[in-house]
Amino acid sequence: MNGRARALLEQAKALSDDERAEIADGLLATLPGDEIEAAWAIEIERRAREAHAGLSESRPVEEHLRELQARFEK
Repeated sequence: MNGRARALLEQAKALSDDERAEIADGLLATLPGDEIEAAWAIEIERRAREAHAGLSESRPVEEHLRELQARFEK
């Protein structure tokens, strides 16, 4: 990582979780296909850590399926 990228990374680390996620999403959108897959693997790992730490809300899959079924039955 060059100095410019390292400086940007250090600035980004000072942002809130939401702000860092927005920046990450924006950067991911600029990457070619293979790099997107690797980036999504990182995002999945981040989300899993949040879930295991109790930092995210979850609902039973049955609840989601009922909502989807109701939405598409119309």
